[in-house]
Amino acid sequence: MAYRRNILYGLFVTISGLPLTSIHAQTETQDSLSVAPVPVTEERTPLHLLASGVRSAYQISKRELTKVGRKLNDIDTTYISPNQYNLAFMLEQSTWFEHYRLGNNGNDGSQSLNFAPTANTKIGIYFGWRWIFLGLSFDIKKLLGKAKDQAPRKEIVFNLYSSRFGVDLYYRKTGSNFKLSSYSNIPTQNRYEGIKFNGLQSSIKGLNAYWIFNYKHFSYPAAYSQSTNQRKSCGSILAGFSYSQHNITFDHTMLPSEIQEQLRPSLTFEKVKYNDYNLSVGYGYNWVFAKNCLLNLSLLPAIAYKKARIDDALPNNQNNWLGWVKDINFDLITRAGLTWNNGKYYVGASLVLHTYDYRKDNFSMTNSFGSLRVYAGFNFWKKKEYRYQQSK
Repeated sequence: MAYRRNILYGLFVTISGLPLTSIHAQTETQDSLSVAPVPVTEERTPLHLLASGVRSAYQISKRELTKVGRKLNDIDTTYISPNQYNLAFMLEQSTWFEHYRLGNNGNDGSQSLNFAPTANTKIGIYFGWRWIFLGLSFDIKKLLGKAKDQAPRKEIVFNLYSSRFGVDLYYRKTGSNFKLSSYSNIPTQNRYEGIKFNGLQSSIKGLNAYWIFNYKHFSYPAAYSQSTNQRKSCGSILAGFSYSQHNITFDHTMLPSEIQEQLRPSLTFEKVKYNDYNLSVGYGYNWVFAKNCLLNLSLLPAIAYKKARIDDALPNNQNNWLGWVKDINFDLITRAGLTWNNGKYYVGASLVLHTYDYRKDNFSMTNSFGSLRVYAGFNFWKKKEYRYQQSK
């Protein structure tokens, strides 16, 4: 049988006129093509389609952010005039001040020491974009070369005010220009009020966030960031949350010897570190007493939980499951602002004061810091929708 197949195969080759190797190669090629898988070509996305997708995503994100921004700044225009400009420029003079009271309790009365530094005056240049003001400030004494022997003082503040909420971020570090402003229940032959004291250093960093309930009629930005204009008098309930971290170092050996000898042990600490968490509820009022003129006053008392270490030691009530109750104290945030704003130009002044109170059985500390600002500026680069309305 095999012999017959070979003869037939030879006759086929002779009739076809093709070489045997050619027929064999074609047969193998056909077999290999019939078995091998068909390759799948991978399509590549053209660059213009990719760019179009990125552009579409950007436009969608921009529209969504615009919607969110409008919701956050939804106002009643019969009470509040919206800001018609994108940018603002402002010159400012600011004065920073602070006060520390250290005290204790005793059977024969409480002792106290009060310290306050010389007020620190700065000048600043600021640029604003809608909700946010950023800029630089310079210490006037340093510019005049009168603060060479003092440790540097640092202040960093970031404020964001929208119609519904506000946020304050801050960091402060004191210098070395404290004075002993007063003391009590420490009898001395000489009077030491007003003497220079370099034994106190402090730093504080924190966050304030608060919500404005009557945001459609009451405007915080009108008083503190000049991004809107209050047209009718109105008030609102305010609620907020705050966190701050305090570090205070104290060297009592730098006090006059007469005072040192009479200090009780609780006032001879070296350092105090505490974290402050508080919840606040208060009220703010905008009084429009003349055209384009506004006076604001707001008070936010707060209930605060403070966890402290004195000389790196935890308080004695650490193992008492009800000991945390003794860590509850009270704080206060006060704001006041006076401004004239016609939409394009503005001048004004503002005061912001933070007061923190820490009390234990045999030790208490009240520290407060604040700033007084006097400013003048103008808005520019009108928003597109207002340019369009004007052209019509």
